[in-house]
This record gives sequence, structure tokens and C-alpha cells, in this order.
Amino acid sequence: MKKFKNDKLREECGIFGISNHQDSSALVALGLHALQHRGQEGCGIVSFDGKSYHSEKRHGLVGDHFTDQETLKKLPGESAIGHNRYSTTGETSLRNIQPFFADLHMGGLSVAHNGNLTNALLLRESLVKEGAIFRTTSDTETIVQLIAKSKRDKFLDRLIDALFQIQGGYALILMTNKKLVGVRDPIGIRPLVIGKLKDSYIFASESCALDIVGATFVREVENGEIVIIENNNLKSVKPFPNQKPRPCIFEYIYFARPDSLINGECAYEYRKRLGAELAKETDLKADLVIPVPDSGVPAALGYAEQSKRRFELGLIRNHYVGRTFIEPTQNIRSLGVKLKLSPTKTTVKNKSIILIDDSLVRGTTCHKIVKMLYESGAREIHVRIACPEIRFPDFYGVDMPTKEELLAHNKSIKDMCNYIKANSLKFLSLDGLYKALIGEKRNINYPQFCDHYFTGEYPLKPYDNLEGLKVKQLSLLSGKSSN
Repeated sequence: MKKFKNDKLREECGIFGISNHQDSSALVALGLHALQHRGQEGCGIVSFDGKSYHSEKRHGLVGDHFTDQETLKKLPGESAIGHNRYSTTGETSLRNIQPFFADLHMGGLSVAHNGNLTNALLLRESLVKEGAIFRTTSDTETIVQLIAKSKRDKFLDRLIDALFQIQGGYALILMTNKKLVGVRDPIGIRPLVIGKLKDSYIFASESCALDIVGATFVREVENGEIVIIENNNLKSVKPFPNQKPRPCIFEYIYFARPDSLINGECAYEYRKRLGAELAKETDLKADLVIPVPDSGVPAALGYAEQSKRRFELGLIRNHYVGRTFIEPTQNIRSLGVKLKLSPTKTTVKNKSIILIDDSLVRGTTCHKIVKMLYESGAREIHVRIACPEIRFPDFYGVDMPTKEELLAHNKSIKDMCNYIKANSLKFLSLDGLYKALIGEKRNINYPQFCDHYFTGEYPLKPYDNLEGLKVKQLSLLSGKSSN
């Protein structure tokens, strides 16, 4: 199992697809660039030129690989789909970078997937017993195999056949030689939107990817909906029984880029209201409200406006520290958060500070930030978190620590406060969270989102993790080996 080293929840993946455009691959590259925050481990594009499929995959960032004409010339065609990867299942290797392509009996098929299947290992074991050969350790290949083995004649029927067998959170973009298809899971855990650029339709994880290519936002793909683009026409199919949507609440809190639209409103506005609700629940006098940049900024602005406290950037983020920063010695590694954040010493000196962040996961980064602010002369530090305590892990496409690694899982507020060494610690209540996101009309008896992080109430049973296992391939699960 991959060790969780970060102290933030990892974004899932970003997907983007377009049909009927002569510059399809270049536009996909731009769209993926806008979605780079959703995955930085690898990126890939598959295009179709009317006769053949073309695929290019790379480790690292979009801007490092898909900005030159030589690479884009290898991806001709008027249809293309792309994927930014952060691995929630499967090892980090080139073979796991999407989109996947398969040459099936019905023709070529390329798939890009954001999310995580909760029964992928069970399905994989069944498929292998029937003779299927897997090239990757990604749960996405399970979808391809299910489509391939379906006995149905038409592609759409094969896809529906496969979808009724998989479970979990997913948004899919599929490309055949005639169709571009977008799919969202039955309760809409993972996001997917539709855009239009003149006569071209687009699918993307977030609306910010539409903005970068100059496309118009049309609407969100609904939960349980299959949207088919063929001959420049849009067709909608809803094969699943009707269910109320349960989108991931962390799209609102953290994942989505602040300028992306969610349910008709920018994520930035939701986050400001989270901060305002947090201020309503807090009776605290202090000199400054300071965010943990960048994700804590909107909530801190909302907190400062509501509480009428002075807002300051007491921490400055170094945007040039990448994920591949070399840490050659223990002395360098011990600098920790100082590589990314630096306090404005004259701003915080002798001040009582309200430190705002969007979430608290393991607490290690918060502990270092509090220490750094004290070392810079802060008199008091009161930590306020713009979401409830994260007590439970996720199985639907978010990379998270185990229960035992989550600071709030078995610690009281007092214990957590002692750990991060702050003067006080407070989290936004679940009711305050819902008020910020959907207003005062909340039906308390019905969760409107996937909020299992806080409540432990999972909307879907995580079949592959019933024993707490998070394995990536069948051999690790069963102990089987080749003879």
C-alpha cells in the first residue's frame, strides 16, 4: 500500500474530451492544463483521425510535455480525450497513465476515468478466471474488460451492461470511432460538465477547463446519466433507477478550482460562506485573520468579513516548489513546510492570530505552521478549520490516510489542539457546513452530499475494502503466483 505522505487530501484525476474540432489535441492539452490541480503524476491524450487512434502518455505535468507542436502532431484528428493522473488505485507507472485504448471486436475504444471503483478487485478476479488478461493495475481497465466481454451488439448497450456491474464513484469519458460519451455514477459522486465551442461538444471535470479554451458552459452531466455526442448531436440516456444525487462534499471545500462552477455557483463563493459560518460559530477576539495559502484564503476572507476582523497574508506561499523538489539530506527534509510557506514576520509579530485552513487531515503541516508563526513572534494562535473533523477515509476516488492516520479519528479537540500546539482549535459544525452550501433549508435527516469523511455514513459499500485492505492487484490479495 502506498504510504500517504501529504497532509492534504489528494485530488482524484482530471478528464477532458472534445469532438468535431480540427485542433482537438491542442484543446485537450489546454483543458488538462486547467485541470492540473487534480493530478500531477502523469498525463495522456488519445486522438482519433477518422481511421486510426493515436496515443501519447507522459510522467509529470501537462506543460512539460504537451505544449510543443512536434508532440501534438503525433495526435491528429478531430476527436480527442485526455487525463491527468493522481493514482488512487494502481501503481505509478506509464502503463497506468490514461486514457486507456483497446482494440475491441466492435472497434477501437479509449477511456478516461476519474474516481474509484469499490468492487474492482472482485470484478477483476472474476474476469481473470474467465480468461481476461490485464495489462495495468488500474481499476479503469476493469471497465474496458467488461465492455469487451459483453454479449450485447451495440456499443451503448455494452456500456450500460458494464455500468450495471461496477460500483463506486466515477466520471467517464469514452471515445469510439463515431461517438464521444460522458458518464457520471448513479449518485453523482465525481463531477463532469458539458461545454460547447461553436459546433464542438466538450466533456470536462470542471468548468474552468471550458473557460481556458473559450467554450461555453452548457450544464453538468446529471447523476446516473450517459451523454452521447454523435454527428454533432447530443443525446441523453438514463439507464439507472432514479436516485438523489450525493456529490463529493470536498469538491465544494477543496478540490475544485475556485473559479469552477458547481451547481451554478463558483467554488470560491461556497468557501467564503464556509468561513462566514465558522465565524458565526466562534466567539473569539484576535488581531488578525490569516489563511493557510492558497486553499484557506476564501474561507479566511469570509471569516474576516463576518467577524469584522482584519485580514492579512501572514503566510506567503512559494509557488516554485514542485512535487519533484530534491531533498537530499535529513537537514533539508527537516525544513518541512518552510520550503513552501514563509511568514511575514513584521505582520505577525506580537499579534493574536486566527489561523484559517480548509481542512485538518493528519495535523503534521498545521503543527509546523503554528510553530513557525510562534518563532516569528506571534503572541497567540487560534486555529479554525472551515469543515468538520475528518474522521473516516474515502473509497470513491480520494486518496486519504487510513483511519489511524487521521488526526481526528480517535482524538478529542483538546488532544488535537495539544498536538498542533495552538492556543485553541475549533472546526466548523456539520450543520454550519450544510448552511454554507445549501442554505437554511437543509433537511437534517437527509445528507445532500457524500459527507462520510465526517459522519462515517458511506453511501456505497466499499466491497474491496471490507477488511481494510487497499491492494492494487490480485496477486497481493490472494498470495497467488505464477508457476
